[in-house]
Amino acid sequence: MEDILTQAWTLKQNLIDFVLDAEGELAVALEAYAAARSSRERYDIAQQNQVIDSFTVEGKIGEKSPIELFVESQPDLSDTDRKLLAQWRLRSFTGLFEIVQIFPDSWELMSWLTAKHYTVKPNSANFQQEMSRFKLGEILLTRIAPLTEKSWMLSGPPIPMGKLGKPKLAVAIGNFKQNYKNYLYADAPELLELAWQSVENYHHDFTEFFGSDEVTLPGYQLNKKIAEFQETIAKKRLAGAGIDETKSLDKIVEDAGVGAEEIKAAAVAASGADPAAVEVLLEGNANAKMVMPKVELPDRFKKAEQVTALSHPRWGQVFLPDYTQFTAMLAAEDWQSIPGAQKLARNYLEDPAINVWIWQRLAKIDPATLSQILQAVLQRADFQIDRDLDSLLQEFHKPLEPELPEIASVPLHLHDLFQEALGEVQKSKSKPQDKHKSSKGFKSR
Repeated sequence: MEDILTQAWTLKQNLIDFVLDAEGELAVALEAYAAARSSRERYDIAQQNQVIDSFTVEGKIGEKSPIELFVESQPDLSDTDRKLLAQWRLRSFTGLFEIVQIFPDSWELMSWLTAKHYTVKPNSANFQQEMSRFKLGEILLTRIAPLTEKSWMLSGPPIPMGKLGKPKLAVAIGNFKQNYKNYLYADAPELLELAWQSVENYHHDFTEFFGSDEVTLPGYQLNKKIAEFQETIAKKRLAGAGIDETKSLDKIVEDAGVGAEEIKAAAVAASGADPAAVEVLLEGNANAKMVMPKVELPDRFKKAEQVTALSHPRWGQVFLPDYTQFTAMLAAEDWQSIPGAQKLARNYLEDPAINVWIWQRLAKIDPATLSQILQAVLQRADFQIDRDLDSLLQEFHKPLEPELPEIASVPLHLHDLFQEALGEVQKSKSKPQDKHKSSKGFKSR
């Protein structure tokens, strides 16, 4: 192991030097890659080093990655070097980790996104001397790369975040999900598949409940309908699992002849019910309801005159208080007669919540009128929807492919953390709540 670790250190440094010493297209690609990430909250020397390290795998020069160019430039690489580089390109990933054990020459890290554990070696002899100063429970933002099938090393210097209480840890996970979307469940493709499937299931249930993928109601009324919708989903999931939601769980346990914890686990997994609500039922309160984590309107929309909810099997759910204004503008004989027309269109371009799918939906209503509106807003007389829409949306930093939506299911250990963090925030002036035992698996949202 020591031999391959030393070899990996040398190989990684040679790869980094190759990237930093490069000129031409590779240098331009690195500069663009770094610039695209410079708007993140933190961008000190540690972040810069991490960006360079990530670029070796994620960067693109034409159709090739920096690792592939490095291999082409080094014909004398050993078979071991080539295997290491291939594995780094395929399996290395950035994660938010907790130090759960400290050994003389390694750490055991737990990924907070997937609850998976890794034995991780240092990324250099110098850092090996520094490992002892880290403490159990510290959180690290770092990239790890495989050495063998079961052992890993730090791909670059970690960014230490210290020991975090639940509220701050929940915020850190939220920031990670926002800034590292490509690495959500990167080491657990089965969880990612389940998450995407949950979005599709949510869309199916939405259209079944509302009769359409689009519904417009006053804000307060839509909020109530969304709550009813979630209750309907919970009951449907329970029925699918063979659990009679009209019975108390005490009665279900008696009828089934199995343990209460088994019934509880089945109910939570099947319905997306809040584990705390299931606990209440286990204590014999048949009137308590098992509920899914809340999806509700943002407070600023609850008193709105109209709010439109839109659902898609990949893009997820979007709430818009002015969608009907936009569609009315497209339907008007003279869109310029609509007050604030250009301002509304520009807001839709600049608002990150208005994704590509919403624009594609609007374009289908009246592409000619939408072209005219955007010609005026952008002062581009030759703008055409069918030809230029995608490139325009990319100018406004809108991804052309969907990213995992907020309504997607999350692993239960994350759901538990978020619930406990919320409880601590709400009761920050009172005695802290007891910790709930974390569970593994998925929590419907």
